[in-house]
Amino acid sequence: MLLVGLTGNYGMGKSTVLPMFKKLGVITIDADNIVESLLTEKDVLKKVKGLLGEKVFYKNGSLNKKKVADLVFQDDVLRHTLEDILHPLVFERINFLSDEINRKDKVILIAVPLLYERGYEDRFDRTITVHTKEKIALNRLKKDGITKEKALLRLKAQLPIDEKNKRSDFVIDNNGTIEETMAQVKIICKKLLKEA
Repeated sequence: MLLVGLTGNYGMGKSTVLPMFKKLGVITIDADNIVESLLTEKDVLKKVKGLLGEKVFYKNGSLNKKKVADLVFQDDVLRHTLEDILHPLVFERINFLSDEINRKDKVILIAVPLLYERGYEDRFDRTITVHTKEKIALNRLKKDGITKEKALLRLKAQLPIDEKNKRSDFVIDNNGTIEETMAQVKIICKKLLKEA
């Protein structure tokens, strides 16, 4: 079984590329979806409340993720502490899912936003980085209603994309059309399946 980490910076196309691999028969897991699900669990919410206080919760007890993001992207220490709470749980789930799937000929692709920032590359057999020019990422995020200021705060919290490209086994240029991106995905997919 080949465990592959997929990363990139904010707005550069991880969520575009992940389903492309799935379509080609690769098993995919999105760490962001695992985080979403963790943030509905009582014991996790209790830890978040201990770290960030009542102010990040709605009256009904659910988490106001926008407030959490506003707080943690302005404070590196808070952000790292929250990551230290969530990330071990995320990898616990990933390990559980991988064990369930454990078939020799399989490729499991896991989208992990902070793969290099938190030194997780050693957990994977191969890594892939999706990249675009910052300007393109900002335009895409703007279409999703994310202001340039907020997008830049998040981008600033990540390693420069050139650094990620250098460290990766494979790089996907997502500056062009969907078809151009898919063509690159097919080539990488073929190599990974052959290696598995």
